[in-house]
Amino acid sequence: MRKLCMCLFACITLTSYAQLQNNEVWKLPEMGQGAVRQLIRIPDIQGYHTLKCDFHIHTVFSDGEVWPSARVKEAWRQGLDAIAITDHIEYRPHKDQLSGDFNSADNIARKTANDLGFILIKGSEITRQKPLGHLNALFLTDSNPLDVKDPLQAIDIARSQGAVILWNHPGWPDNQSTIYPVHEQLLANHKIDMVEVHNYMEYYPLSFDWITKYNIAPSANSDTHNTIENEFGTDRMLRPMTLVFAKDRSEAGIKEALLARRTAALFNGNVMARQEWAEQLFRSSIAYRIIRQSEGMVMLEVENRSDIPYTLKNSKNDLMVLPAQKAVILNLIPGERLRVMNVFVGHNRNLEIPVE
Repeated sequence: MRKLCMCLFACITLTSYAQLQNNEVWKLPEMGQGAVRQLIRIPDIQGYHTLKCDFHIHTVFSDGEVWPSARVKEAWRQGLDAIAITDHIEYRPHKDQLSGDFNSADNIARKTANDLGFILIKGSEITRQKPLGHLNALFLTDSNPLDVKDPLQAIDIARSQGAVILWNHPGWPDNQSTIYPVHEQLLANHKIDMVEVHNYMEYYPLSFDWITKYNIAPSANSDTHNTIENEFGTDRMLRPMTLVFAKDRSEAGIKEALLARRTAALFNGNVMARQEWAEQLFRSSIAYRIIRQSEGMVMLEVENRSDIPYTLKNSKNDLMVLPAQKAVILNLIPGERLRVMNVFVGHNRNLEIPVE
């Protein structure tokens, strides 16, 4: 196996530099970055794979500005494991310029996803004004039947295809995160599986408590319409994403995890998750060794092995920062509880970790 890997590396190296170089043409293949993938280091937990996903993305087949295959390529380059293209059913401003139906974006993107070994989830956005608002149907088999007048019928059609339903940006566009009777009905009938606690560049603190109250999964997504670089820059960690704790790296594995509510929302350096998954994610990210211990105090070297920086406060409200991929020295009191200020387990509730 090692010999095979070395031969493969040698072939790649020779191929990369066996390019035309003379007085007529001097090619510079090293300038190309299309095949370079950034890595996002977030640990696996409790035997599950931690997959980085974006379940809310638009293309030119609704009101986006990007071709479907380009969506897959930019997500792959930024280190994601899966995306769902969720173009609007009811809003297609470019339809006079583009032929095709509601499955076209997925059909175009799927070849690129298969070529890259990337997970592409078939989805569509049911787009209505409040009180219902917008909902994404994920894991569809056919988006065309969702084009009906009654949005509740569209949800039922999606569910009949085995879809997972994501409630999008509950605080948009009126800056009020309201659960209306129609949502109460859908939640009571188990027709909403997830909610965006973060969308694009805003988040909804009240929705943090809905996760446990209604047994739904938290999600953070880009809702990108432009190129992801134009909206969030090239820093892969600024892109919102849903962390999915899946049994295996597959579309089926992601769907099973969503239905089991094993997710965390990651946005702007913050994490929102149920207590169980928030704690496991933090503990899997951190390693430490004791430097010295005296009565009432312990000095630790604490290593943060993830790309998520963590901010802590002790019982005295002292601020401590654990930078991503670095180690720091902390003096702590055994038995005190540390609040992880950028990890939320509810509205105004942070993850707490005891110093053991």
